[in-house]
Amino acid sequence: MPRRSGPRSLGDLLAGVPALRGIRRAYPGHRIVPAQPAGAVDAVFPAEAPDRAVPSTHWAGPPPDVAIDLHGNSPESRDALAVLRPRRLLAHAGPDGPPWQAQAHERDRWCGFLRAYGIPADPGELRLPRPGGPSPAPGAVLVHPGAASGSRCWPGERFAAVVRCLRAAGHHVVLTGGPGEEALVRSVAERGGQPAGDVLTGGLPLGELSVLVAEASLVLSGDTGLAHLAVAYGTRSVTLFGPVPPRLWGPPPSRDHPALWKPGPPGDPHGRTPDARLLGVGAGEVAAACLMVLRRHRGWSGSVVPEVAHVS
Repeated sequence: MPRRSGPRSLGDLLAGVPALRGIRRAYPGHRIVPAQPAGAVDAVFPAEAPDRAVPSTHWAGPPPDVAIDLHGNSPESRDALAVLRPRRLLAHAGPDGPPWQAQAHERDRWCGFLRAYGIPADPGELRLPRPGGPSPAPGAVLVHPGAASGSRCWPGERFAAVVRCLRAAGHHVVLTGGPGEEALVRSVAERGGQPAGDVLTGGLPLGELSVLVAEASLVLSGDTGLAHLAVAYGTRSVTLFGPVPPRLWGPPPSRDHPALWKPGPPGDPHGRTPDARLLGVGAGEVAAACLMVLRRHRGWSGSVVPEVAHVS
């Protein structure tokens, strides 16, 4: 789902990589300056959140040749760029902007938006080069129980049940968590019998996190930026969806990236309590999905999925 206020999250940025690549090809001689945190670009333009009554900008240079609104479809989003007086402004809310595709996947929406302005963009261009440096846990299964909102948080006791299952099958499991998720990660670690040395809390720097994900054997998480990072590096993943379905925010369909989801109408991605569709995903099916992916690619010789504790 599009985030229409505040700076973009890691997931938002990674979903926009195909569009950014299309922009780079269309304007090879230009500097690309996003008004948001970004990675492989030339600079960052420090714009305030576009939901302010008066967009606040701090641009000291000449008017840009082109300003492109990849944030949303609101006039506020467009106006935050219009104050820069660009020679050309591309925006859904602009007079020549294409219709907003509410039910399109984020990648498809932004690439389609650019194509409407004559800029070719391929939503399949997701991959990033693998980062350099050694991983602290090469080949580990990364389990990330946290999420940006309560509605996308699968219960910690279910994550713990899956951790126990993976460990019983002989896999090295590492738990990760972002800032403010220390209590959740510790709880999962204690319930799952996880050694203290395999628990990484507090939020790793992006460079370290990238290497950890790139060298992992599997990433298990909810609908978070870590899941998008796994797809970008070609690391196998199992992602739990709810309240937003994977057709709107998930990885491209692949046996390497199964997305578990219980059908139903999309809910509030920013809600405070776990979504009913997410709660419909059981620990047993998550453990089975993880072990199936690992067995297919790592030659796991077990013929029976280890027992998962009675957590539904």
